Amino acid sequence: MEWYLKVVRDNYANFNGRARRKEYWMFTLVNFIIGSVILRTIDQLFGLSIGGEGLPWYSQNGILSSIYALAVLIPGIAVGIRRLHDTGRSGWNLLWALTCIGVIYVLYLFILEGDHGNNEYGADPKADENQDPFAGQREAYQDPNKPYTNPPPAPNNPLDNNTQI
Repeated sequence: MEWYLKVVRDNYANFNGRARRKEYWMFTLVNFIIGSVILRTIDQLFGLSIGGEGLPWYSQNGILSSIYALAVLIPGIAVGIRRLHDTGRSGWNLLWALTCIGVIYVLYLFILEGDHGNNEYGADPKADENQDPFAGQREAYQDPNKPYTNPPPAPNNPLDNNTQI
């Protein structure tokens, strides 16, 4: 939820910079849950559906879900453009999604790992994780000032002491 709030609250119409994969996909997941599941269900329960008589409930648009879709349209485009910037591509590549084959290409670009280090669109949003991907997992048994020098403790093996079973 914090990634969703980061996009909607902190970067509502920010088209500059870079967005890592986790930011984009967590926004997409929460956006889907809120807009397509929760609000469409509420629209259906309270009879707020617009048009589409005779269609199944999940294909009808409702008032609440339509207002929500308009509210998150700009942050959705912005995070998509920042995601493309993370892969070193221009935000104009998002226009490929308007074609049939282009949807697959844009999806491929959203799945790609971002550029390591700085690129023309800004600093690497994963700079600290790229240097040490296991940073949070070593602190239990290592000195944080020397992350790669101390080996992990050996497992306790009862056969090491030549004990008979």
